[in-house]
Amino acid sequence: MKYIFRTCIILIALTCSSCADFLEEELEGTYSNENFYKTEEHALLAITGVYNIASFTSTNNALWVFGDVVSDDAVKGGGAGDQNDIQFLDEFNYSRNNGFLEKIWKHYYEGITRANYLLYYAGGIQMDASRKASVIAEAKFLRAYFYFQLVNIFGEVPLKLTPPINLDAINVGKSSVASIYDQIETDLTDATPALESVSTFGIGRATKGAALGLLAKAHLYQGEWELTLDAISDLDALGLYALEPVYKNNFIDSTQNNTESIFEIQHLSGSTPKLGSHLNQWFGSPAENGYYFNVPLQSFVDEFEVTLGGVADPRLDYTVGRENTKWINGEDFSPLWSPTGYLQKKHLQPTREEPIIGDASLNYVYLRYADILLMKAEALNELNRTTEALDPLNEVRKRARESYLYDEGLDGFGVIPINLLPDVSGTQTQVRESIRHERRVELGFEFHRYFDLMRYGQAIAEAALSSTGFSYADDRYFLIPQSEIDTNTAIDE
Repeated sequence: MKYIFRTCIILIALTCSSCADFLEEELEGTYSNENFYKTEEHALLAITGVYNIASFTSTNNALWVFGDVVSDDAVKGGGAGDQNDIQFLDEFNYSRNNGFLEKIWKHYYEGITRANYLLYYAGGIQMDASRKASVIAEAKFLRAYFYFQLVNIFGEVPLKLTPPINLDAINVGKSSVASIYDQIETDLTDATPALESVSTFGIGRATKGAALGLLAKAHLYQGEWELTLDAISDLDALGLYALEPVYKNNFIDSTQNNTESIFEIQHLSGSTPKLGSHLNQWFGSPAENGYYFNVPLQSFVDEFEVTLGGVADPRLDYTVGRENTKWINGEDFSPLWSPTGYLQKKHLQPTREEPIIGDASLNYVYLRYADILLMKAEALNELNRTTEALDPLNEVRKRARESYLYDEGLDGFGVIPINLLPDVSGTQTQVRESIRHERRVELGFEFHRYFDLMRYGQAIAEAALSSTGFSYADDRYFLIPQSEIDTNTAIDE
């Protein structure tokens, strides 16, 4: 049997201080494995095809449903009866035939398959040895990234490390969560030495920092506190990352790929094939032909601190559109645009800047340095090093506090209101709660909240999701889709 691999193409942005050039590879026709994976051009086409799966250029990448909507931060939104499969997931009242289960399962396994093809045939590719090593490392990083999402959504999943060249590679049973994490750690550890600290092959490619950051996150999710700190120490030793002075710069087209960004998934509007983000259409207001999905709940809005004088945490208005504020296009926000009265803003561009709805150039920042600092604070605190944990925690709060000066148009000058996001201290238990609060407001609507709730454990997860009747024992992981059970004979339900 001959298997055909069709390579999807993504444009990887190459930026310099005054210009932006784009690497564009056109692939015409169809290659078989007999005449592909031979040259450097083939290798670059293949790896860009793997990157394409990480992007939000396809509606199949529904990470936001599993990170935000099913959490206590959001509900489905959209019109009544629209995309009911999302509603069923949000209520934890769904079947294995749910369309969004199938979408994300197939999407990430497509990415794993593409990575596996490249890794399987890489030995026969004729190209510069160091560049080949980098491509192999990028493929391993991306495979780890896809498995990280799958294991946190579904738990035990098939661990496939070779392309589907025979039935044994197709019909693979479920592996334990621990085994999946072991492979994630192996891929990231193997990839790190060959990755560049700053990629010379294009903005948006995996770097040492990205691999170390994801490795730290993998250890954190397993409660491996010392190993989390080791990975963060190695990341910090690169000397490349720092918080942006202004919080909102992480979510604006003109300030993308900044010093806070560790792994940022690139989008490019107006291209052929289409490489822009769909998220601005999924989340946009109905006044701009958006579908207004993934809408914030009042409980999320209430999580933001407010001073006695009524000044809110500046991150609130960078994250949420609400009554008596301006929307991203400059007009007054209407609470009638949303079933909860709120819309999220982090993945949206003003239509005056980005007229092509569903084809935005705004990137998705999966991992930024604020997340690293909060991971560091959490690991230190759990190791009973609470005093040390306060420094990275309060560094994040300080940046948020000082962002007020820019939000108010003071260009960094002026006076910060009294008691706006003061530094925190306290016992280990109090600091633990402060860190969890900080993660919720700092990383809100960046598709992390549900996974944080799950790793906090049964009591917290069930309390947060009590309105849905969520059971940690039954609902912690989502069901493997029926289509996979029907086709993979090695899977037991």
